[in-house]
Amino acid sequence: MREAVFINKNADKWKRYETDLSKHSDEFTEQFIELTDDLSYSRTFYPNAPITQYLNDLTSKLHRSIYANKKQSSNRFAEFWKIELPTLFYNSHKQLLYSFLFFSGAFLVGWISAANDDTFVRLIMGDDYVNMTLENIKKGDPLAVYKSSSQGSMFLQITYNNVRVSFIAFVLGIFYSVGTVIAIFRNGVMLGAFQYFFFAKGLLMKSVLTIWIHGTLEISAIIIAGCAGLVMGNSLLFPKTYSRLHSFQTGAKQGVKIIIGLVPIFIVAGFLESFVTRLPLHPIASASIIFVSLMFILWYFVFYPISLAKKKAN
Repeated sequence: MREAVFINKNADKWKRYETDLSKHSDEFTEQFIELTDDLSYSRTFYPNAPITQYLNDLTSKLHRSIYANKKQSSNRFAEFWKIELPTLFYNSHKQLLYSFLFFSGAFLVGWISAANDDTFVRLIMGDDYVNMTLENIKKGDPLAVYKSSSQGSMFLQITYNNVRVSFIAFVLGIFYSVGTVIAIFRNGVMLGAFQYFFFAKGLLMKSVLTIWIHGTLEISAIIIAGCAGLVMGNSLLFPKTYSRLHSFQTGAKQGVKIIIGLVPIFIVAGFLESFVTRLPLHPIASASIIFVSLMFILWYFVFYPISLAKKKAN
C-alpha cells in the first residue's frame, strides 16, 4: 500500500501506544509484537521514510517500558508459542524458503554424486558406517543401527546431537550467512547420498518408512535452524536504516528465539528415533507418523503464521 495509506490506517493505534507508555499497560507485549510487524513492513516498503524512523523510536521506547515494568503476564509462556514465535516466523518466511531451497539443492547434489561415483557414499558417510549397514543388509535388517543402543542413552545422545547440529547451523550465520549455507549444504548432501545408498540396494521405501519417522522432524529442525542463521547473517549483510551493530543484535535475538522454538521438536524427534523407529511398525503406522509430523511442521511454521498475520491485518 502507499505510504500515506499505511500511515492513515495505523496512526491512531500508534498514538494510543505512545499514550500507554506512561500507564505500564499489561498489553505491552501484544502491542510490541504488532508494532514490530508495522516496523518490519515500513522497513521493507519505505526504508528511508521518516515514518520508519518514527516506528523504530516508538518500538525502542515500548521495549524499554516492557523491561522497566517488572510485572510479567501470567500467560507469557503461552503467548510466546501462540503469538510471538509464529509472528517471528511469518517475518522470516523468506529466509525459511531460502534454507529449504539450499537444503533441497544439496540433497540433489548428494543423490546425483552418489549415483555417479561408487566411492562417494563412503566419502560422506564413512567406511565404518557403510560396512556396518552392508553387514546388516546381509542379515536381513538393514536399519539395525537404530536398535544398537539402549533407548534411554540413545534418546539423550540423539537429542544432544540434534541440538548441536542445529545450533552450529545457526551460529555459523555470524559469518554473513555463508557459514549457515555451508552447514545446510553439508547436511543436505549427506542425506542425499544416504538415501541413494538405500535406493541402490532396493531398500528406498523401507528406509523412508523407517528413517523418516524421526527424520521428518529432524530434517525440518535443521532447515529451520538454517533459517535462524540466515536471519542473523542477513542482519549483518542488510542493516537497512539501522547501524550494523543494532541490526545484528536484533537479528541475533530473533534467531535465538527461533532456536528456542525448536526445543520441543528436538525432544520429540529424539523420542521417536530412540523408542519408535526401532519398532516393527506396519507401513501404514509409519506413514501416518511421518504424515502427522510433516503436517505439524507445515501448519505451525508456515500456514498458522500466515493466518495470524492476516487476522492482525483485518
